[in-house]
Amino acid sequence: MEKGLFVTISGPSGVGKGTVIAILRERLPQAVFLVSCTTREPRPGEVDGEVYNFISEEEFKRWIDEGKFLEWALVHHGAYYGTLKEPVLKALDAGKVIIREVDLQGDRLIKQTIPRDQLVSIFIKPENISQLIARINHRGEMSEEELARRLESARVELAAAGEFDYRVTNSDGQSLKCFMEVSDIIRSRASAKGLAF
Repeated sequence: MEKGLFVTISGPSGVGKGTVIAILRERLPQAVFLVSCTTREPRPGEVDGEVYNFISEEEFKRWIDEGKFLEWALVHHGAYYGTLKEPVLKALDAGKVIIREVDLQGDRLIKQTIPRDQLVSIFIKPENISQLIARINHRGEMSEEELARRLESARVELAAAGEFDYRVTNSDGQSLKCFMEVSDIIRSRASAKGLAF
């Protein structure tokens, strides 16, 4: 059986990755959307096991030592996030298409483990930096320090956009157009591998 396809979706905070992935989830039910592990506290309305498995820092660190993660990172405000290796390898062996939002560090780690013929990386970028600043500010009150940190992260991520197989622009009010471009890339690459998708 042909191995599956692992699609990583990255981009700076506030670029609209979550919205695009929510549409992918709704319109591509045959894809596998992995549940991340995190040590952060659940936000109001978040259900354990839907988007995140909420685990203790002690357990997370133990799993790191046991080699259970495909990729992991210590990110915003000291919380750990990671992708478990076993569900990824099982889905790829079963010829499935996996779609996963990851940060720049996660994408780089995944590229060290997953064979290139089973991997597609997509970077979602804003039309311009001022659009991104407006989106970040629109998310709610945050300190100048937090805004500066997010913008510095965004600059680093935008500078690394060339590392990705595809770059798709998410313009204001154009999430559906961005979804269509991302969906076309996924379908085209899955079809090229002979996957029923």
